[in-house]
Amino acid sequence: MTYLDKDILTIHNALKEGKVTPEDLKKEALDKINKTNDEINAFNLVNSEVETTEVTESLLSGIPYALKDNISTKGIRTTACSDTLKNYVPVFDATCYEKLNNAGAVMIGKTNLDELALGGTGTTGNTGVVHNPWNTKKMTGGSSAGSAAAVSLGVVPYAIGSDTGDSIRKPAALCGVVGYKPSYGLISRYGLFAFASSLDHIGTFARNVKDAAIVVDVMKGYDPKDMTSIDDMDNVKLYDAIDGNIKGKKLFYIKEICDKEKYSSEDAKKVFGIFDETLDKLRKLGAEVVEESVDMHLLEAIKPIYDCISCAEVTSNDSNLTGILFGPRGEGDGVMEIMKDHRTKGFSPLIKRRFVIGSYVLQKENQEKYFLNAKRVRRLIVEKFNELFEKYDGLILPCSASGAKDIASTSDVIKKDPYEILENHLAIGNFGGYPSITIPNGFVNDMPIGINITGAFKNDANVLNIAYALESAMEYHDQIAGGDK
Repeated sequence: MTYLDKDILTIHNALKEGKVTPEDLKKEALDKINKTNDEINAFNLVNSEVETTEVTESLLSGIPYALKDNISTKGIRTTACSDTLKNYVPVFDATCYEKLNNAGAVMIGKTNLDELALGGTGTTGNTGVVHNPWNTKKMTGGSSAGSAAAVSLGVVPYAIGSDTGDSIRKPAALCGVVGYKPSYGLISRYGLFAFASSLDHIGTFARNVKDAAIVVDVMKGYDPKDMTSIDDMDNVKLYDAIDGNIKGKKLFYIKEICDKEKYSSEDAKKVFGIFDETLDKLRKLGAEVVEESVDMHLLEAIKPIYDCISCAEVTSNDSNLTGILFGPRGEGDGVMEIMKDHRTKGFSPLIKRRFVIGSYVLQKENQEKYFLNAKRVRRLIVEKFNELFEKYDGLILPCSASGAKDIASTSDVIKKDPYEILENHLAIGNFGGYPSITIPNGFVNDMPIGINITGAFKNDANVLNIAYALESAMEYHDQIAGGDK
């Protein structure tokens, strides 16, 4: 009998009752990695020597999980899938990893990602393409590609990822699992390799909403090592707050994004047909769902604002990748030559392009026109959604206008489509630091699609409860890739 394809509570109870041991679970995880990794490429490091832990009252004790390879692990190689960090071994643990260790969780391996977490396809890391477990010719989305695939495969019941624009929630949708990005600062970012510090979040993949809440309950909490961590939610128990009662809750969707007349593709029509059915389910559960209008200028600004701010911040954050302090040493007679050689050889074309954009918008003569104006427009977007969240408990929208795209037709940047706003709206959750969760919502052309719920800052318990109620009204929770569709 296999256990790692079951929910956390079932696995925990089996451990407590002696039906299975932590050693059995470790072996099961390693066997599944060995069986699937050549084809899927979810993992770049298998932690086969990890010690199993004692089973305690902690729900995560003794259970294997996977960790995205941009989260620092003392003594364990962490490269963010970039040649600039090849064979880098950190000397300290990330706070989230430390908390999981303290809870008895067993980190079975590090998962692949787009290089330095700067992509959205799962195709740009130095370890190769991560393939979608539902169809290996399809992409997983990114950047947390390997973590999404590992959970979708049933290798582990949950995995940790990071989300700067949609890097947990979009892969979760494309791989048919739950992806939860908590409020900004709910989980310490200490030890996360920084991409864009004002947008970065740590979160989790799971196969149902309650499991996601269990994992984040362990990782969350104020951390003096992270000045942006929240200091007033330590006593909030997300798992305990879930009861599935959403009578009287009010949600909205955005008229301009959900205008079906704008979409010509058959996939998009199918997605919105499923979306309409999902809204009917919410109404039957007692929730009110209404249409709200948002200025198209703000909606169309989401992608360029994200690109401008994120490229600027990553250019600053990754300025330490010189090939001198750590990483493979470049060749040259002086510091500048060594640095140039290291970066020329170490960065992929996508990363170089992002750094060129970031350097340009940060130049003194360009900051006002690009970087500072981008931050002003971000503030306008956040103010608009803060206003809406005063009236509503959540925003609900499809994650994408289709299932996963073909790897063969996908470059490092998703091709521009008429429904670009739908593809990029999840960045709103990063702009405002809002709690945001994606849950499976059916299939289009035999590939999973997801639906997203986003709510007010620090209103994580409410967002999770709405997602749980909706999940309970559908049959797509706890699904494993290749199962019934």
